[in-house]
Amino acid sequence: MKKRKIPMRKCIACQENKPKKELIRIVRTPEGEVSIDLTGKKSGRGAYICNEISCFELAQKKKAFQNQLSVQVSDSVYEELKNQVREPGN
Repeated sequence: MKKRKIPMRKCIACQENKPKKELIRIVRTPEGEVSIDLTGKKSGRGAYICNEISCFELAQKKKAFQNQLSVQVSDSVYEELKNQVREPGN
């Protein structure tokens, strides 16, 4: 039986390549809205981040979301993401 290829993505904070399923996707929709994409299938420009508080804080400090998505990211998106990262099992 043939092995399936696992899609890899790079965390915008720590720059580590990890399987796509282990990362959280942040997406900028064509309308310019920034949100968390739990399904990984929303249309728009995406950026991936590890499910760890340290990576989240590093990305916020480096303004990695603004650089990757080419849009200003509001504090509400940061709070939503911080809550998402803290939830166990995600």
